[in-house]
Amino acid sequence: MRSAPGPLGSRNFRLLLACDVMSIAGTGIAVVAVPFAVLSIGGTGSDVGYVATAALLPMIAFLLLGGVMADRLPRHRVIVAAELAQGAAQALSAALVLTGTARVWELLVLAAVRGAGLGFYFPAATGLLPQTVPADQLGQANAIDRTGRNAAQIGGYAFGGVLVALLGPGWGLAADAASFGLAALLRIGMRFPAAGPRAAPAGVIGELREGWQEFVSRRWLWSIVLQFAGVAAVTTATVSVLGPVVAHESLGGARSWGVIMAAYGAGGVAGGIALIRLRPARMLLAASVAMLVFTVLLFALAVPLAVPLIAAASFVAGISGEVFVVNWNTTMQQEIPPAALSRVSSYDALGSFALTPVGTMVAGPLLAAFGARSVLAAAGVLILLLTGAVLGVPEVRQLRRVTFAPQEVP
Repeated sequence: MRSAPGPLGSRNFRLLLACDVMSIAGTGIAVVAVPFAVLSIGGTGSDVGYVATAALLPMIAFLLLGGVMADRLPRHRVIVAAELAQGAAQALSAALVLTGTARVWELLVLAAVRGAGLGFYFPAATGLLPQTVPADQLGQANAIDRTGRNAAQIGGYAFGGVLVALLGPGWGLAADAASFGLAALLRIGMRFPAAGPRAAPAGVIGELREGWQEFVSRRWLWSIVLQFAGVAAVTTATVSVLGPVVAHESLGGARSWGVIMAAYGAGGVAGGIALIRLRPARMLLAASVAMLVFTVLLFALAVPLAVPLIAAASFVAGISGEVFVVNWNTTMQQEIPPAALSRVSSYDALGSFALTPVGTMVAGPLLAAFGARSVLAAAGVLILLLTGAVLGVPEVRQLRRVTFAPQEVP
């Protein structure tokens, strides 16, 4: 036996980190490749939106079932199956685009398959990380994993842009498919102790009911999920609609928006690196204060300030977003029983994503009625009000990080 040198001393965590980096890099490539694939076959801007929605809705629909499966079965195997399904769908999309035979409805159906796979992936991934490291290393492990994910996302965006420009969107889709396959192959190599005897399943409905009871019995949990439903709707609308409109009208176009988004990703990397060492005692208080800081980006866009100043605000917002995510994940892993973690996280994800389609749908009409600057300012105020309300919950202010004695791993 030897003391593990932090999370990276765990073979399972190293494999998990490598898989996450591969998958997120591939997803970054796909973010660039998918819309251009739709446009390259004669699709319209509306068709691009339909394909994006086709991926989002099945993901939301399958989250709860995914949580049940991830608490019943070995989580890494659930993820392998989800990644193989997503990789197969993306590979077929790539083949259709590369051979010039793709039609919009086919890409829409395949996007829906990928979305369904995501519905199984998210709850299993949330429950898997705590199985790879001792409890005293959870905060560090979350920070390292998030740092790797953010760096991979930036690289994926950049590589995707070059790949699509030079070779076409079909090759971008193929690269994403390959990333799913490689990640699944590596994840098969994870090894966990055999689980002890488990009570007979109560059926899908019964297990969902058990997960719901775990969810609603914690006021800090459901109150922040309600808050974040509004936050996620606002941020999705900002990234997809409001920000690009401001960049087009007042900041010089897509190049400026690319700089601003790259600064956000860099802030996420910086925040993750900082949280490898910094471990706030009151995790939910730190996460909620970070959401207050996040609004600097919305207000900077609402003015709008000069591009360098907005990029600086975006960098700060990236840091604050990472502070929220890392502390939230660590709190969930600390407070929720491991056997119910995936089901509870599925309710968390369902609540968090539920309003994102609403945010993108109403952004256009609100823009037409009030203008981007007014809508962005109102969105920033909304986040401040929602976060202020959640800070009024005593458990949010008072819940503390548990200090575990250092543990050894084989």
